[in-house]
Amino acid sequence: MQNPPYLTTEAISEFIRTALAEDIGDGDHSSLAAIPADAHNRAHLLVKGEGVLAGVALAHHIFRAVDPSLQVKELLSDGTQVKYGDIALTVAGPARSILTAERLVLNCMQRMSAIATYTASLNRLLAGTKARLLDTRKTTPNFRLCEKWAVLIGGGVNHRYGLFDMIILKDNHVDYAGGIRQAIEGTHTYLKELGRQLPIEVETRNLAEVQQVLDAGGVDRIMLDNMSPAQLREAVALIGGRFPTEASGGITEQTIAEVAATGVDFISVGALTHSVKSLDLSLKAY
Repeated sequence: MQNPPYLTTEAISEFIRTALAEDIGDGDHSSLAAIPADAHNRAHLLVKGEGVLAGVALAHHIFRAVDPSLQVKELLSDGTQVKYGDIALTVAGPARSILTAERLVLNCMQRMSAIATYTASLNRLLAGTKARLLDTRKTTPNFRLCEKWAVLIGGGVNHRYGLFDMIILKDNHVDYAGGIRQAIEGTHTYLKELGRQLPIEVETRNLAEVQQVLDAGGVDRIMLDNMSPAQLREAVALIGGRFPTEASGGITEQTIAEVAATGVDFISVGALTHSVKSLDLSLKAY
């Protein structure tokens, strides 16, 4: 899997730096107080649930940032289907360093594995259709990098990373601009003045708005928001392949297969990142 633009060494390092600063502050006093400075130990990462493993590559970065002398042995890679009792990795080296890194590794991997697991589960429900599963910006502040990364590991597709890399004219943008045509025309004027090229997507709430986008043109994707399967089929037929389509709004594992069957190109699901239960993992001495 080729790394997306946001997943750079610099971005990963900055995330780890701020996360460790939040956790360690002026020192891991529990480890400094109880563990001799020259103590060396080992631990393994134990899986205590079932799902898709994610965050192993990130764990390597975290252990290395805490102490480059830590030796990590990867036993299971990102994207592996795991079960209770599996060992994902082992780590050996200065005991204090293992303990200092432990919680950040677990916090990241538990949540990332949950997201990858749910993404893979929904992806299976799209079998036999052309629809591709998208995430959203409904992410945890300062943890978006990890959550978007986990969606990729689970087999999903990243939507825009933030407000800066794609323009989505949603209902409030349209209403504030005075209508769909005004919003689209204003966007093109803005991009021309800025000297930028960004993909443009417009959210529509009904077939009348879909027709307004078709009349205006100048977009890269049409979002079909909170439409019933019957409305989605009508919208897809009306668009007729002129623009890629994205179904959005309240889509669940109970409804996603029916939505996919309407012929939409993409389905965005905020629950991928905002409504998952962490996969139980533990770092244990052995």
